[in-house]
Amino acid sequence: MALLAGFFVFFGSESQPGRPQPRQGPPGTGPLTVVAMGDSTVSGEGAGQYTPATNGQGGNWCHRSPNAFVEKIAVPGITAQVNLGCSGAPAEQVALGDVKQWTEGSQAQQLAALVKDHRVAAVVIAVGANDEPKFSNQVTECFKAWFNPGGPSCSDALKQTWQSKVDAMVPKVAAAVSDVKKVLAAAGYVPADYQLILQSYAAPIGPDLPEDLRSLNGCPFRTEDLRWIAQTGIGVLSSGLKAAAQQTGARFLDLAKAGVKHEACSGGPNPATEWFTRLTLQLADLGQAERAGHALQESFHPNAAGHTAIANCLTEFITAKEGNATCLAGADGKLHAVPEVVAR
Repeated sequence: MALLAGFFVFFGSESQPGRPQPRQGPPGTGPLTVVAMGDSTVSGEGAGQYTPATNGQGGNWCHRSPNAFVEKIAVPGITAQVNLGCSGAPAEQVALGDVKQWTEGSQAQQLAALVKDHRVAAVVIAVGANDEPKFSNQVTECFKAWFNPGGPSCSDALKQTWQSKVDAMVPKVAAAVSDVKKVLAAAGYVPADYQLILQSYAAPIGPDLPEDLRSLNGCPFRTEDLRWIAQTGIGVLSSGLKAAAQQTGARFLDLAKAGVKHEACSGGPNPATEWFTRLTLQLADLGQAERAGHALQESFHPNAAGHTAIANCLTEFITAKEGNATCLAGADGKLHAVPEVVAR
């Protein structure tokens, strides 16, 4: 008993007056903030109303939009939203280093500057599609296959290489997420101070679309290619991103089925039900040499309605604070963060 009493005198107890208590939330000063990092699905490509500085000014085509999902996240206590995403960004531009995208440097380094006057409560990252999978290039190849009905489908080649491309992507995404953790650790953050979220991608086009829109008027792709992308390709990509999340201790939000029944062209004559852009050509840009190469850039990305739907799912996910989840449409037509076990 005497020995035990001496132990408590020497080391103190949880209720000892003056003992430091765990801090509540992130360190530093400034508003409690959610930060989005990554590529076009984060920046708001396809959602319109891009900020002038990211709409071609000085060669910057990051296309950050006030309609992007991060701007619409509404979590109690979080009062600021910051979008660092840049259209076309590879994982190495999100990571620390010298890689630039459309004139912009490392997003992780931008985060390091941001934490000086913001308290980061959550970081949402979506990246990887522009690395080995080169998703936009694959969409272009499928577009070309539609023009050549007598030739092979684009999915014929992808079936042979897609898994290896995703496998090669995983370590790059994991490195980028790890660099985000390094930046926050250097600023005095511990894992309990913030949520680190890695999300996947939704299939922008489904196989069941009206035949009159399987054309330059909407979605010029072969049925077999769209079926492979929606049923296999996007799932393999999500699995790879989940592996990167597991390697880095990030929470994982699966968007693979988020666009079902709301894909581009799925609404037929009523595009208002769609959450993704159809083939989009900015005719005004064709008359300007410096803009002509970006006239199709918005095609097949989440539109403003799609970003609103994703924001609803993310709001629920961040509010839940732990575990993985899948974004699925509910009876109310909105996307909800369904816990991973329930979704499975």
